[in-house]
Amino acid sequence: MGSAGESLRIWMADFSRFIAYGTRMTDTSLQLIRNFSIIAHIDHGKSTLADRLIQACGALSAREMTNQVLDNMDIERERGITIKAQTVRLTYPAKDGNTYVLNLMDTPGHVDFAYEVSRSLAACEGSLLVVDASQGVEAQTLANVYQAIDAGHEIVPILNKVDLPAAEPEKVKAQIEEVIGIPADDAVEISAKTGLNIEGVLEAIVTRLPPPVGDAEKPLKAMLVDSWYDPYLGVVILVRIKEGRLRKGARIRMMSSGAVHMVDQVGVFAPRMVAVDDLGPGEMGYINAAIKTVADCNVGDTITDDRKPADEPLAGFKPSIPVVWCGLFPVNADDFEKLRDSLAKLRLNDASFHYEAETSAALGFGFRCGFLGLLHLEIIQERLSREFDLDLIATAPSVVYHITRTNGETEDLHNPADMPDPSLIERIDEPWIKATIMVPDEYLGSVLTLCSERRGTQVDLTYVGNRAMAVYRLPLNEVVFDFYDRLKSLTRGYASFDYQMDGYEESDLVRISILVNQEPVDALSFVAHRSAAESRGRAICARLKDLIPRQLFKIAIQAAIGSRVIARETIGAMSKDVTAKCYGGDISRKRKLLEKQKEGKKRMRQFGKVEIPQSAFLAALKMDR
Repeated sequence: MGSAGESLRIWMADFSRFIAYGTRMTDTSLQLIRNFSIIAHIDHGKSTLADRLIQACGALSAREMTNQVLDNMDIERERGITIKAQTVRLTYPAKDGNTYVLNLMDTPGHVDFAYEVSRSLAACEGSLLVVDASQGVEAQTLANVYQAIDAGHEIVPILNKVDLPAAEPEKVKAQIEEVIGIPADDAVEISAKTGLNIEGVLEAIVTRLPPPVGDAEKPLKAMLVDSWYDPYLGVVILVRIKEGRLRKGARIRMMSSGAVHMVDQVGVFAPRMVAVDDLGPGEMGYINAAIKTVADCNVGDTITDDRKPADEPLAGFKPSIPVVWCGLFPVNADDFEKLRDSLAKLRLNDASFHYEAETSAALGFGFRCGFLGLLHLEIIQERLSREFDLDLIATAPSVVYHITRTNGETEDLHNPADMPDPSLIERIDEPWIKATIMVPDEYLGSVLTLCSERRGTQVDLTYVGNRAMAVYRLPLNEVVFDFYDRLKSLTRGYASFDYQMDGYEESDLVRISILVNQEPVDALSFVAHRSAAESRGRAICARLKDLIPRQLFKIAIQAAIGSRVIARETIGAMSKDVTAKCYGGDISRKRKLLEKQKEGKKRMRQFGKVEIPQSAFLAALKMDR
């Protein structure tokens, strides 16, 4: 009875705290609001710091706290990375006697999810720049902090993991000032894992970050920051209020599509969903308006009041441009409609993901999908498999090429199988990137060799202590497959890599077609530089030879550029002993049976069809270069 009474007391305390938390969400002065994001390189401690801030502000009780509390997808927890930017609203009683509302946005660190970072930054006024005190400034640290500076953010440097034996806080502060160019004398030194000096972070947030600006009396202007599909509520939208107030029961209009909806619920993430009466300027929260059409929600759109609309929309976000495309096909053709619905729901939750329908002679109906990188592709595939129970085949990844035909027409090539005849092409332009690689000095030679092998040209090479920062221009086609893995293996994991698009340049590119028994397999075709075409063609032919099961006739596997075969492998025919039942007798009888078998194999070679098993497709498309 005592334990039951104690459980009831704890539950009542949690419930009282929950009610109190919800009631103090409204009528907050702009001067007491801070909107900030946490930015850093991969594994420098963003999500762990977010956990400690949530814990310090009492948003969750001890029994509700888990590691990476804002990483709510299983795949995020398993991989230890943040994929989706998440928001949480906290209240903090500061030393100056005021209680502040803190809207925190935890952002991803990987280059493939940079679009999530840019959207989070647009919704905030300041950023906490987390730097590992033992590893220092990395490539993605630079990329994210420059995004924050471009967004006009006030930056507060945070040195994490100062409790590690290898930590060098003073050295890293000097590195921040030298490499990034922002003052770091007053950087907050913490250990997010142990909770050391988390109060110092909270005080820095309220004293050093600016409050938002906005007028509650002006017409409503709310930025659509994110959206996702809930099976019970329909589409849920994350908004940042810039002007006016957003109330339950209001009729809202999406300014880009003109769609009108009635708001059913307004709330905030604390970090659980808590309903409130309204949201005012500077606040972040969610709305539910029984939106059933995914197309009505465009990330970056402006939401306004239907009866008293704003004159012009907010600037929104720069649209994402996919850099890697591949085909996704259901293993079971009956799952095509299910795949279409699943992609629409994922697109709602991930604005950087693009798709369009396509057909393959080998794989049937599917979709051509665009991603921001190979990790992004891998995550989308895994989410489709886990969340929607789909079994899929992905074709070889390809980048987007610009083709100029001889008649002057230009077009984008997403799928190598759609490449026109070479006689109709005047030029092909391929995308290039500007890559920043930070690596310890001892591994620099291997990195420079790798970049040269991938047709890279050096732009800059500088040193910060015993770390080198190499800037290279590289063709994206040479990077998207295995460049990152090779870089990590050559440097024992110590190198960091970031890139940004750097235009298109003309190049000597060819399409390599794969033929099995004289029949082209469109799903295996790819585009490569002419200098690497033969080696890549030989590699995939050799791989397919081991993957395709033997038949009763010989199978030729060829790689060809146009009509010229550049590589060939042959799968030998299965031997069947047709003379097994001949006991004695004239030798001519055996010869007759063998001749008959020979004629049959010749006919089969002419008319026989080779069915490539799904497992062979999957293994061939995962081939390392």
